[in-house]
Amino acid sequence: MEGLVAASSRVAPVRIHLRQKHLSFVSALQFTRRLYRNRDQVGMRQHPKLRNSIAASAQPLEATLSPSGNRLPSKEVLDVWRNADAVCFDVDSTVCLDEGIDELAEHCGAGKAVAEWTARAMGGSVPFEEALAARLSLFKPSLSQVQDFLEKNPAKLSPGIVELVKKLKAKGTDIYLVSGGFRQMIKPVAAILDIPTENVFANQLLFGTSGEFLGFDKNEPTSRSGGKATAVQQIRKAHNYKELVMIGDGATDLEARQPGGADLFICYAGVQLREAVAAKAGWLVFNFQDLIRSLD
Repeated sequence: MEGLVAASSRVAPVRIHLRQKHLSFVSALQFTRRLYRNRDQVGMRQHPKLRNSIAASAQPLEATLSPSGNRLPSKEVLDVWRNADAVCFDVDSTVCLDEGIDELAEHCGAGKAVAEWTARAMGGSVPFEEALAARLSLFKPSLSQVQDFLEKNPAKLSPGIVELVKKLKAKGTDIYLVSGGFRQMIKPVAAILDIPTENVFANQLLFGTSGEFLGFDKNEPTSRSGGKATAVQQIRKAHNYKELVMIGDGATDLEARQPGGADLFICYAGVQLREAVAAKAGWLVFNFQDLIRSLD
């Protein structure tokens, strides 16, 4: 703003006093209007990009984050959701507030490097199996480290997930956890939600006789790109479900929506908003309460 004013010696500076912290939506809107009234003086008419960026700053947060019009579900989407025989949940950044492998890596001293790989994998920019192997190679967790992590870090569940699972179960919907995370870390989550172990599809860490890290079971479908789609297809075929829903935040969750797999993909962005994934979802939600209320 100061640069624009200085560009014209004929115009006096526009002095606007604002609180340095916690600018409210109302005051931001007033600020924008004030700037518009003075735009001829400071040259804003010649700078539409600047004008648009300032106007955008006065929008509510979720309005600036939502990349598409799928915040309000269509009748068809609601029908599938309400009549689903089964719902498959991703775990990391969906059922739970964190990415399990990132937290384990942090515990083992390699948090930052592993988190960068996780962001790439969830955004779909690299094959999942490549990202999984790369992340594990950075810290090679031993059995004792995993056990110590689980003792010191109880599961942190997303707000509303317990209520949502209970409500779905009450209406006869089967619940599954389909995750690219590890069974050793998902088992406590399944126990809290009262989900049987046979309804958990996830990866398996492998250890030697002395507890040393050996790798992961590459036979698990969720260990590779497209694996969640395979797992969901297996679930549907085994139980002959008529309608099945997948809920998650990442590209691997979106992949589950295909013939023979999930009929509907709901993107949960309450922890992480991955815009490329959210834009392709049948329904984008930031709070599980939206899903709970829609079942009434």
